[in-house]
Amino acid sequence: MAVRGRGSILRSLLSWALGLIAAGVLLLAALLALYAFVPPISTLMIGRWVTLRPVERVWTPLARISPALSAAVIMSEDARFCRHDGVDWSALNDVIDQAGEDGPSRGASTISMQTVKNLFLWPSRSFIRKGMEIPLALALDFVWTKKRVMEVYLNIAEWGEGVFGAEAAARRYFHKSAADLTAHEAALLATALPNPILRNPARPNRHHAVLARIIAGRAVRSAPWTDCVR
Repeated sequence: MAVRGRGSILRSLLSWALGLIAAGVLLLAALLALYAFVPPISTLMIGRWVTLRPVERVWTPLARISPALSAAVIMSEDARFCRHDGVDWSALNDVIDQAGEDGPSRGASTISMQTVKNLFLWPSRSFIRKGMEIPLALALDFVWTKKRVMEVYLNIAEWGEGVFGAEAAARRYFHKSAADLTAHEAALLATALPNPILRNPARPNRHHAVLARIIAGRAVRSAPWTDCVR
């Protein structure tokens, strides 16, 4: 009887777990469809609201964001953005091949993967999170256009403590609209993204300034690689 009772409990737990997973999948699918049309919010923004910390974000359509910023972000973060299906498999394979005993020393996140991480997942690195990013990024690229992916990414990316999105960042650091960003200012913002808390686009350190000049130069010649967001 005891064995039979334990089996019943295990079946109930398994059924509950499967139901929870199915509900999670349905919720993610519904949010992907909804966020294709309405301005979404990120998990970091939600976390700040829950802990009563301020959030600066002004939703701005891609058409009202300087094209220089899209080009700089692509050249800095994901040069094959317009060519892959949400995951850059060649870059991912390179990272796996070069990984040591302690795991990969660098990531291979695409803009699509960073978008789903910001929208649905958590910031700390883990193999579980990365495993969830990949199918979600593939689904994102299947459901959304590349322009929509870029539009959402530029509106939820963190550019400093409580500063989210291109418009809030442009106003905070350069006292202007995102539509009026110069190529140099766009490159400074793009190269701040890997470490937005420590990198200040208005007061870049030497490394940040040099990197921004390199990215600005690449962005000028980026037309074949940025055609999907033009």
